[in-house]
Amino acid sequence: MVMKRIIFYLVICVGLITACSDDDSFTSSRSDLLTFSVDTVKMDTVFSNVGSRTYSFWVYNHSGSGIRIGTVRLRNGNQTGFRVNVDGSYLDNTLGSVANDFEVRGGDSICVFVELTAKENRQPQAQLVEDDLVFSLESGAEQRVNLRSFAWDAIKVKDLVISRDTLVTSDKPLVVYGSGITVDSSAVLTLRNTTIYFHDKAGIAVRGTLMAENVVLRGDRLDHMFDYLPYDRVSGQWAGVSFASSSRGNILENTQIRNAMTAVRLEAPAVLDTLQRRLTMNHCIVHNAKGDGIIANNSYIGLSYCQLTNTLGNCLTIFGGKAEVDHCTLAQFYPFNTTARGVALVLASSNGYEVYPTLRIDCKNTIVTGYADDQVMAYLADSATINYTFADCLLRTPAVEGDTVNFKRIQWETPSDSIQGKQHFAVVDERNLIYDFHLDSLSTAKGKGCY
Repeated sequence: MVMKRIIFYLVICVGLITACSDDDSFTSSRSDLLTFSVDTVKMDTVFSNVGSRTYSFWVYNHSGSGIRIGTVRLRNGNQTGFRVNVDGSYLDNTLGSVANDFEVRGGDSICVFVELTAKENRQPQAQLVEDDLVFSLESGAEQRVNLRSFAWDAIKVKDLVISRDTLVTSDKPLVVYGSGITVDSSAVLTLRNTTIYFHDKAGIAVRGTLMAENVVLRGDRLDHMFDYLPYDRVSGQWAGVSFASSSRGNILENTQIRNAMTAVRLEAPAVLDTLQRRLTMNHCIVHNAKGDGIIANNSYIGLSYCQLTNTLGNCLTIFGGKAEVDHCTLAQFYPFNTTARGVALVLASSNGYEVYPTLRIDCKNTIVTGYADDQVMAYLADSATINYTFADCLLRTPAVEGDTVNFKRIQWETPSDSIQGKQHFAVVDERNLIYDFHLDSLSTAKGKGCY
């Protein structure tokens, strides 16, 4: 019994000593300050009224004593749209954007999380949004971390159906949600001098006609996956553009389609028309798709001065029909998934469901290259025929000897060439996913390709 009382008193004494020690360890000196992992939280550009991703930073106490924080507050209260959580406590914007009573013991740290939903700024360009997160210490000292971002007003639409001829041109970005944009079979949608940002799974479904001039179609993520990698360089951000069997007469000029799943898909029409093109693309870029770049099912298409690059599937897949390809660059340098990566050009008479009896491609002044040794594939069903001509092209595929009818003045590229593959181009940076498909000054493909 005596031994139990001794242990009990020892426990109480140790607790009292510890408590006294904790109380005594907190400093009131103004020279004892916090240290922050960043002095400025630089957030990515956001669309107005759309929440940002969550950013974080650490607050350290490198002194030998604990530091009490009386308040943490946003200098501008709830006026800028920042939302802050400090060590699990939310700075309630309805109560002045302030939280009270934090302790950071010597050698310890706490984490701060920051988000932003910016208000509309009614300006055509992105505007700076800025505030200070102020830490008021028990000693009377004040410290601050700057919060900053740029907010961009945008026009937002969801599940938009175009039922009559419509022109879209705007100096503001257009952000598309839901299933995206559907063009009815009797309508023409004309996009001109604008950028359209598609949210996850949104795209353009064209049953009628799409006309585009000086347009960028891309995903809506403006932030970064990593510090060095913006989402604009990441594939699979949105659904892409699909043309239904009823769609005719589509023309895309100076248009970029990037970071989609399958970027462009043409479903087979009821009857192949070999006189009128279903899709014409001039000076366009299709880049960084998580599916194919262009899939044309039994369609008549024309591509001139186009860049089709870096797709998990094939850069250009033609199932039957008719294709004219002039001064294009088909370059397969997709940086991920080497086992499933497609090739630059596929010609086939069947898509796995339907067999199309005829296929014709006329390709001239075009570069077809990539990582793999063979970037041109042909697959024919027993009953199908293919008619083709390649003239003045660079082709990374085994040379076809003696055929001067279908292959004219071809530069056959091999892995043993002194200049081959990515060496033709100005920039192929696989680490940072930066690409420039203009020809390098040493390239042997001068006069060919889209640039």
